Amino acid sequence: MIKQELEALKNKGQLRSIPNIEAKTDGRIIIDGKEYINFASNDYLGISTKAGLRQEFLKNADYLMSTASARLLTGSSPEYNELETTVAKLFNKERALIFNTGYQCNLGVIQALIGRGDVVFSDKLNHASIIDGMRLSEGDFYRYKHFDYDALEKLLASKRGKYKRALIITESVFSMDGDVADLDRLIELKNKYNCLLMVDEAHAFCTYGETLAGAGFGKDIDIITATFGKAVGSFGAFCVSSDEVISYLINKARSFIFSTSIPPINIAWANWILTEQKEYLLKQKQRLNETASNAHLLMQEYGLKTVSTTHIIPIIIGSNSDTVKISEKLKAEGFYIPAIRPPTVPEGSSRLRISLTADSKTNDFKKVLELIQN
Repeated sequence: MIKQELEALKNKGQLRSIPNIEAKTDGRIIIDGKEYINFASNDYLGISTKAGLRQEFLKNADYLMSTASARLLTGSSPEYNELETTVAKLFNKERALIFNTGYQCNLGVIQALIGRGDVVFSDKLNHASIIDGMRLSEGDFYRYKHFDYDALEKLLASKRGKYKRALIITESVFSMDGDVADLDRLIELKNKYNCLLMVDEAHAFCTYGETLAGAGFGKDIDIITATFGKAVGSFGAFCVSSDEVISYLINKARSFIFSTSIPPINIAWANWILTEQKEYLLKQKQRLNETASNAHLLMQEYGLKTVSTTHIIPIIIGSNSDTVKISEKLKAEGFYIPAIRPPTVPEGSSRLRISLTADSKTNDFKKVLELIQN
C-alpha cells in the first residue's frame, strides 16, 4: 500500500525528497556541491548566516545545550523568562509563552482554547498547523473563502449563537501568497459577534509594519503567534496575549506541556538578537522592504500579476509538471526556487514561491523573471 501511494505521488508530480544541503551563506546555498542563489529561505533578515553576529554572541556565551525536560518540570531557566518578557513588551501584551515550533504553537493554542461547544472560523488558506489544530480540538470549525469577509460575517451571523467560545483565526502575511489580511475588518467582526481573534504573524514578525511586531501592532487582537525561526534567525515560537490566556495555555496546551523545551543557548540567542541587535534588525528590515518594492515594480514591468504586496512573491504556474520543469530550469541557471505543490497549496495552483531576504539582489530577481518568461 505504501509503495503504491508513493508511486501515485510520483505520477502526480508531488513526490518530495530532502535536498542534500551542504552549506548556507548570505543569500546563497550549496546543494550537491553546487552553489545557488537562494530564493527559498525564510531567513528574511539574513540573521542565521551572519558569522560576525554568531561570533560576537558566542564570546561571552555559557549556556546549557539542553534542558532535558519540559518546562513544567525542570526545563525552564532565566533565559526563558528574559525572552518572554522581551517579546511581551515588543508586542505590548501582558505576557508571552514560548513553544518549540510554530506548528506546535498554533496546534497547542487552538487545541487548548477550543473544546466541545466551541467554534473556530478560519481563513481557507491558513497554514497547516492551524488546520490541524482545529481538527485536533473538540470544537467545530468553519473555513471561509480567502479574504471573503462578507462570507465570514454570514457564517458568524448564522452560526455564532450556537456556541460558547468562538475564535476567528487568520495569518497576517500569508505564507504562500504574500498577501495581507484586513485586520481592521476582522477586529470589527470579532467585536460585533463576541469572538476572540487570533493572528499568526510568522511571516510578518520583524519584516512587516511600522515596528518589529508585525502587521497587528497596536490593534485589538487577542492572541498573536509567531516564530523565532524565520526573521529572527533562531528557533522556536511564541504566543502573546493576556495574562489569563497565557496561564490557561500553560495548563491546557498539550504541545507545550508534554515537550522537552528548547536549549537555553537558542533562547538566549533569540533574546540577544531582539535586544542587543535591535538596530541591526531595523536596518535589515529596511533593506528587505526596499528590495521587495523593487521586485514588485519589476513584476509590473514584466506584466506578471501577483496578489502579493510583501517579500513573499508567488508566481503561479498551475500544473505540477510545468512548475517542476521551470524550477529545474532556474536551478540549472543557478537559482534555487523549489516548486511548491499540493497539498502545501490548493490543487491547480502549483507555484514558484520567491522568498526575498535582506541579502537578495534586485538584479538576481530580474534574471529570474527573464528566465521564467523565456
